[in-house]
Amino acid sequence: MQLQEVLTPAQAREFLEFPVRLYQNDPQYIRPLDKDITQVFDPRQNKYFHHGELTRWLLLDEAGQTLGRVAAFINERTARTFEQPTGGVGFFECLDDQLAATALFDGCRAWLMARGIEAMDGPINFGDRDQWWGLLLDNFGAPLYGQNYNPPYYRRLLETYGFQLYFNQYTYFRKIATPLSPGFHTRAAALLQNPEYSFEHLRLNNLAKYTEDFRQVYNKAWVKHDGVKEMTPEQSATIMRKLRPIIDERVCWFSYHRGEAVGFFIGLPELNELFRYVNGSLNWWGKLTFAWHRWRGAVRTLTGVAFGIVPAHQRRGLEIAFILAVANTLQDSTKVSYEDFVLNWVGDFNPKMMRVAELIGSKVWRTHATFRYLFDRSKEFQRAPLID
Repeated sequence: MQLQEVLTPAQAREFLEFPVRLYQNDPQYIRPLDKDITQVFDPRQNKYFHHGELTRWLLLDEAGQTLGRVAAFINERTARTFEQPTGGVGFFECLDDQLAATALFDGCRAWLMARGIEAMDGPINFGDRDQWWGLLLDNFGAPLYGQNYNPPYYRRLLETYGFQLYFNQYTYFRKIATPLSPGFHTRAAALLQNPEYSFEHLRLNNLAKYTEDFRQVYNKAWVKHDGVKEMTPEQSATIMRKLRPIIDERVCWFSYHRGEAVGFFIGLPELNELFRYVNGSLNWWGKLTFAWHRWRGAVRTLTGVAFGIVPAHQRRGLEIAFILAVANTLQDSTKVSYEDFVLNWVGDFNPKMMRVAELIGSKVWRTHATFRYLFDRSKEFQRAPLID
């Protein structure tokens, strides 16, 4: 077996095409958009190259056939914040062959060790946690957009090598039509009528306002955990600019206390229910196909991609009020197509958010997991710390 660093356009194309062949007989597999994968490895498009580095490999057999692929990377903003400097591995795809998997992971470990790293997490993304993060452990159905998909044997390949579970990632599910309990409905209705609080859905004609409100709440709600850095105005603007073409105003809501933003809920149409038809490409035909299936109402799932409440206003029922506001808006609409709601994803290091997900009547539907491998095998392994 030979580990080849991806350096040429032909190797980069093989990095994209190998999974397509690997999953060619799997009806649940949805090919990611090629551009979503390639931009991770493009320093001009991926801001993480400003404070990190990455490489990737193909593993070939003696006949030159691909056995697997993988990437290794270091995010310097977070790598040194752990007890031991920790890098990442991701985009792992492999035949059911432990020797091949070991060769791929050995390559990652050697590259990271040469840069002073002492552990590696995987499979994760050289980017934000909302995409390509975690190994699929159960419910091997069609993946959500940006969600890792893999066969069950991948867990065995990782654990046999020596990876250990660092944290679980839960995707929650509920039927939109399922009513909230009367008590929750009363509590949410009271909050919606409280004059100190106001709720409004996003309006694209004033996107700059909601972009800044999103950033303010995010920084107050999330910047305390596990290396999460403060979001800049440029970063929030980039996020909203990318989301703008697919935003459904009816399901993106903000809450305010005396005029100050204190919470948000961002829901999006589940894009993989459209991307399953484009075979990884949004060329002119792919865009036409995407638009046709969206027009015919192919999207039946609403995905909760971002949810945050500033600490001072948590446990006051805002999460229930958001769900009620979305439900009321959709029920009043004459063009309702959503049937299912998924909340993606909540780490088991965040019991408070897990309680919120359960409070709105959702249940764990799918589990991914982030694994960690300590290079010093005599060192005590510890799970991810809980958020206070």
